[in-house]
Amino acid sequence: MKIFNSLKRQKEEFVPITPNEVKMYVCGPTVYNFFHIGNARTFIVFDTIRRYFEYRGYNVKFVQNFTDIDDKMIKRANEEGTTVKDIAEKYINEYYKDADDLNIKRATVNPRATEFIDEIIKFIKDLVDKGFAYVVDGDVYFETKKFKEYGKLSHQNLEDLEAGARIDVDERKKDPMDFALWKAQKPGEPAWESPWGLGRPGWHIECSTMASTLLGETIDIHGGGVDLTFPHHENEIAQSEARNGKPFARYWMHCAFLNVNNQKMSKSLNNFFTAREILEKYDSEVVRLFMLSGHYRNPINFSIDLLDQAKAALDRLYNTIGNLEHIIETAEERELNDEEKAFLNKLYGYKDRYIEVMDDDFNTADGISVIFDMVRDINSNINEKSSKEVAKDSLSLIRELGGPLGILQRDVRGNLENEIQRLIEERQAARKAKNYALADKIRDDLKAMGIILEDTPSGVRWKKI
Repeated sequence: MKIFNSLKRQKEEFVPITPNEVKMYVCGPTVYNFFHIGNARTFIVFDTIRRYFEYRGYNVKFVQNFTDIDDKMIKRANEEGTTVKDIAEKYINEYYKDADDLNIKRATVNPRATEFIDEIIKFIKDLVDKGFAYVVDGDVYFETKKFKEYGKLSHQNLEDLEAGARIDVDERKKDPMDFALWKAQKPGEPAWESPWGLGRPGWHIECSTMASTLLGETIDIHGGGVDLTFPHHENEIAQSEARNGKPFARYWMHCAFLNVNNQKMSKSLNNFFTAREILEKYDSEVVRLFMLSGHYRNPINFSIDLLDQAKAALDRLYNTIGNLEHIIETAEERELNDEEKAFLNKLYGYKDRYIEVMDDDFNTADGISVIFDMVRDINSNINEKSSKEVAKDSLSLIRELGGPLGILQRDVRGNLENEIQRLIEERQAARKAKNYALADKIRDDLKAMGIILEDTPSGVRWKKI
């Protein structure tokens, strides 16, 4: 398996620290609002990477944090007249709702920054004691010039970074690029006791602390959106490696931006969407199929037209699943004939192709193409005369290859029966209300779905045409 390592800017063979185990840390949300579709892409991508590792037999310890103390959260709490803790609790619950709706697996651990204050203080104290950090009026700063490799992730030297960065001017700092590890309390802010007085952690230190506490001083993979490369991930490397004298993460992975109608998503452009807004109109599998239809390192363009195309594509896949389920229900048990044996051998070639492209830096775009090629072949070779076994094996393989992508796991026949029953009940209610036009329309809609109704003394019965 090969991974594009942002640190080296090349694909490298994946060799975990511990055989058959992956220790993976992915930067999670700052919980002051609903997450948007750009965040959703990153969360879906790393969920898929985690699922694929598990599909390939790895035990994955997947840590994704919640930043639950931050300037934005303090501002939101003040606006809403509540506490930062209440804001965090509210939006962590909202995150779980939307992530669950997107079929994103729960992390092994979802640590919160405020749960690790003691460990953060110890981490900072070690940096001060080693001469990598200094204290000014209750603030603690990391001294970037003391870490000789600063800039190795963003592949720039300190002078270039300083020239190109938007830096908060603070004359108390030794250098403009020095960054805050601990912030002294301002009036009305939440704060914790520390050797430097009341204060709270800076943003960067929380991830280094939680990753090392939960996964060890060197982890296999650290991931997040490409916008976190600098300064967040660069600063994580500096403070972690300065403290421990060891590599922080062996592989760095970054998910590219999502644009909306070929423009950067922005509230001022009125093209800003939360994941929840999209999920109100589109099924989660449609969103996942769309998000994974491009390689994670390439920017993708979001539009309603493209979502509609993804919906149509997913419908085609589920039509095949429905046909296979029907054959499994109705076909007779018999041995495979030679033609079917040859077809199944060919079919498992698609699995080999799928693994080949997914092993190459998690190429979900090509993985999805392999599934569509396989489904076209299934549609051409399997019909109502096929054996139950060949239909079962074909369906099993579709589900197997869809699994790491978080799609194609639903039972179409069961869903269809639920929908039919719902429409029958709606028709009965319409008839009771003497809305015969609606009742006739529902009967016609069901007929278009291949379902005919029979009104009997014991109730309504239905059967497929």
